[in-house]
Amino acid sequence: MASSATAVASAVRASSSLRSREKTGISFTAAKARRGRARVVSVSAAAAQKPWKTSDCRLVLEDGSVWNGQSFGAKGTALGEVVFNTSMSGYQEILTDPSYAGQFVLFTCPEIGNVGINVEDMESTKAHMGGMLVRHLSLNVSNYRSSQSLPEYLEQQNVIGISDVDTRAITRRLRDTGCLNGVITTESDKTDEELVAMARDWTIVGKDMISTVSCSEPYEWTDPTGEEWEWAAAAKASKKGSLHVVAYDFGVKHNIMRRLAAFGCRITVVPATMPAAEVLALKPDGVLFSNGPGDPSAVPYAVDNAKEILGKLPVFGICMGHQVLGQAFGGETFKLKFGHHGGNHPVRGPTGAVEISSQNHNFAVDPKTLPADVEVTHVNLNDGTCAGMIYPALKAMTIQYHPEASPGPHDSDGSFETFVEMMKAGK
Repeated sequence: MASSATAVASAVRASSSLRSREKTGISFTAAKARRGRARVVSVSAAAAQKPWKTSDCRLVLEDGSVWNGQSFGAKGTALGEVVFNTSMSGYQEILTDPSYAGQFVLFTCPEIGNVGINVEDMESTKAHMGGMLVRHLSLNVSNYRSSQSLPEYLEQQNVIGISDVDTRAITRRLRDTGCLNGVITTESDKTDEELVAMARDWTIVGKDMISTVSCSEPYEWTDPTGEEWEWAAAAKASKKGSLHVVAYDFGVKHNIMRRLAAFGCRITVVPATMPAAEVLALKPDGVLFSNGPGDPSAVPYAVDNAKEILGKLPVFGICMGHQVLGQAFGGETFKLKFGHHGGNHPVRGPTGAVEISSQNHNFAVDPKTLPADVEVTHVNLNDGTCAGMIYPALKAMTIQYHPEASPGPHDSDGSFETFVEMMKAGK
């Protein structure tokens, strides 16, 4: 009975409400229409004054594809070779690595910028990357060491960033077709066709990129890895400053020099073009041929200097230095399809042990072109390319990747210790 009474009361109230609307000339249909119009007006107003940033930036690739996104950092137009990096951390170290000069780096890690920028993690004195491509730019910076945000730093360094692009789709495209040249622009007056033509007319092959990042005058480096970051027992036990290393600056990273200093070396950094005779006059215990950007076949002066030094002193080549020494041995280099860029590349060393390594290079040494006396000691397990060599008769060792990591694992740090032992034996 109570339920029936409730139902009757509800029906009476509904009928009364209907009669009231009819008296005032407002039907249910008209009321719904008015509410609908109000919503349309509200949405239109929001569209006119969106509280979020709209797409104001384009990445245009040489294959004709256009990717719209949101800009951060600098404004303008930049041209470069697009590569993808699979590192899950260390975007600041990658940003300031001179080896990325002339390249746009697409990060497969979906969020970038969450720890901001700090002074301690720089790998050089400025940003060298031509452009930064990310899926999502973090809206918040959360790190006690941070001194500024990533967009603020990119704006200071005149580097364009683009976010909210489909980084998975672009990565697959680069993996399948190989590295592509591209243009990033915030300038709306440039047509897509003009930007495609710009990308197709540009190439990094045959360009001497080393000269754009090398120092202009020699300088000394003595700072080791900070005590709170040191992990190697051999480095902790080493006698500081006991060995003198001359480092050819092809774009050397700060942490390469810190690791050498941690193992007891005093480093004199010299320009990439310094003649071998002047380097030998410094009477070093060994010579480092550092990492660097671009095409190793475009720097014959570096190869000639290496030829003059080989056999006289122990030498160690890292990345570009590995490729320069490979040519000095008598070998040739070639361009990889999409390069090796990331902190998770497996390499098999001379003992059969596998190192997980940090890598960044688009060229490799062809082992088939090397003299018989050169031993390929390290092999990249992803594609079988040459990742390290020794030439015992000429007291030379090389690796194609980054033993200092930064960012990345420390599996390959022992390469510095091996070089130090070579120099001690030479003394």
